[in-house]
Amino acid sequence: MDTPQKQWMALYTKPRNEKKVADRLEKAGYEVYCPTYTTLRQWSDRKKKVTIPAIPSYCFIKVEENKRWNVLQDPGAVRFVYWQGKPAIIQEIHLHAFKRFMGEVEEEDQIFNAEISEGDRVLLRKGGFMGVEADVLNIKSNGNLELLLPDLGVKVICQKKNVDKI
Repeated sequence: MDTPQKQWMALYTKPRNEKKVADRLEKAGYEVYCPTYTTLRQWSDRKKKVTIPAIPSYCFIKVEENKRWNVLQDPGAVRFVYWQGKPAIIQEIHLHAFKRFMGEVEEEDQIFNAEISEGDRVLLRKGGFMGVEADVLNIKSNGNLELLLPDLGVKVICQKKNVDKI
């Protein structure tokens, strides 16, 4: 039997509970991402730097399908975000792009540790075909990948470091 696969999902939280929910779920052993930024706020008597969520009332969690309901036991968690009647799954590549947009990872950071094998679908990150999805046909002994770009009907050779598994 297949082991359940963890997937990124969006979790709707009570207002102003995003960071607290993320902290509690991380302590419970989940991989959680709550995008924040620091800004200067002014009150009548002082100025202070505060860290606030970039997306109010949302955080992202990587969880197995059968553990979703355990996450909702957190007092600040309200529900998962649904799309067409199913929990909305967020692709790792999209979360990585958002982190890059937020300035949390550099362009060259490698956060994907998944092994690429023949038959996988990958996303090209550099070069003339940047942003195009491709199928892995063959893995060369030097580590290069032979890819098929199905939308274009083109076969290309690419360095492994320039693709992300999706």
